Formats: sequence, structure tokens, C-alpha cells
Amino acid sequence: MSSLPTPLRRQLESAIRQARKIAEAGARHALEALAVHEPDPYRHMDEAARTLRRQLRAQAKQLGDGESRHKPGAYEIKRLAEKLAYDQWHRLLFARYLLENNLLISPEHGVAVALEDCEELAPSQALKDAWAVAARFAAKELPEIFRADDPAGAVELAVNDRQPLIALVTGLPVEVFTASDSLGWCYQFWQTEKKDEVNAAGNKIGADELPAVTQLFTEDYMVDFLLDNTLGAWHAGKVLAARPELAKDGRERSRVAGGGGLAWMPVDLPAIHPK
Repeated sequence: MSSLPTPLRRQLESAIRQARKIAEAGARHALEALAVHEPDPYRHMDEAARTLRRQLRAQAKQLGDGESRHKPGAYEIKRLAEKLAYDQWHRLLFARYLLENNLLISPEHGVAVALEDCEELAPSQALKDAWAVAARFAAKELPEIFRADDPAGAVELAVNDRQPLIALVTGLPVEVFTASDSLGWCYQFWQTEKKDEVNAAGNKIGADELPAVTQLFTEDYMVDFLLDNTLGAWHAGKVLAARPELAKDGRERSRVAGGGGLAWMPVDLPAIHPK
């Protein structure tokens, strides 16, 4: 698998930055429709909706959203909306990754399915469309990311908020989903705008800002460089202490250090202490 070329990387970044704005607005709409931010549920809500509302309010509290200072019993739902937005977008995004690599598996039949299959399965799954089915299957394949007991996973975005996200996912070229490093860029691009805001503000970085400015994707070449010049150099010191004849060949020294990953790079391994 190849790395993501720069033009496709820019296209992916643009799509993800748009997706975050759309998803966060849609998430807030969905939470407000369930009265999560209000002191009391809406009168028209049935018992299932009221139960989900209570679970979401508890989750908001766990995430750090507190009660509103201006309205007793009301909740700030900023962090909950951000979480829901992240989940909604990434269910669709990961579903497309799995589809393009023939890895989206039907939980019932245990076989890989295509988007056309998901369309046929939608009525039997009591879901709106193929992407709803694909997103559900993707969530079941990734239970550590999308927990089955997560209340936010039971929230559905309104059609007007969900369709633009589907359009962004389907508008990306297939090559985005088959590149070896594109998943690594996805989280960083999701945080791009927030990172820019934090850096521009110049304020002290707290817990809310820390992930955006520190959890950055490290490209393959840099991972290789770091490994070959830390663990690789330590390993080479051990090997050369036992087999000093290898030190005569600079290229061989590099291979000892990096396992062939950076064989072109000169490494002064004889100077490394063998301990």
C-alpha cells in the first residue's frame, strides 16, 4: 500500500474539516431534540426517549459538561456534542474504509458485504439506508472504538444533517481509503481547526486543548528514522560488540541498525557504547 499523495491529503483534510463543522452542528440539533440540555424532558417524548435522555445527561457529566449557570437544571452539552459528532462522522468514514478493502462484514452471515448489499439489508435492519447499515456493521467490527453500551451510539442525526456527511464520505476518491497512512491523518485533520485556534490564542494549554496540539500523526519515514537511530542503534551496539568485523562496512553498519529500513543512512556505530 502506498502513502497518500499530497493532493489527496489536501482533499481529505478539506473534507474532514467540513465534516467536523457539519457533524457538530448536527450533533447539537440531535441532542437538543432529546432535551438533553433542558431541565426537563419534552412532554411528547416517550419512555424510550426519556431513558436515552437520562443516559446522555449522565454521559455529559462524565465528559465534563456541567450544569448551566444561567438556567437551573439545564446542561451545557459542548463536550457531549463533540463526542457525538466524532462518532457519527467516523462511523461513516470507517465504514467506507472497510467497504473499499472488502472488510465490511455482516454480523449475521459472517461474510464481506458491498454497499449494494447494505441497501438490500436496510429494510430488514429497520434502518434508513445503505450507509446506516454500513455504519452499524462498522461499529460492530470496532467495538473498542464504538462501544455497544455507549448512549451516544443510539442517537441518530436528522436527515438534513446526515446527508452532507454521507456526501463528503462518498466524494473522496477510492485511493484515500487504500493508502497505508490515510487513517493516521484522519484524527490530525479532525483537530486541525482547533489546533490552529489554540496556537493563535497563545493562552495556557489546558486539558481541553492538549490533544489538539500534541496528538499529531507521525509519518512512516519519521517513525523509521526514530526507531533506526534509537532502538536500532542500541541493537547495533550489541551486535557489533559481539561481531566487530561488521564495523568495517558502513553500509553493513546501517543495516544492523535499521534492519534495512534506512540502509542508505550513514550511522557511526563504532562510536556507540556497547552496553
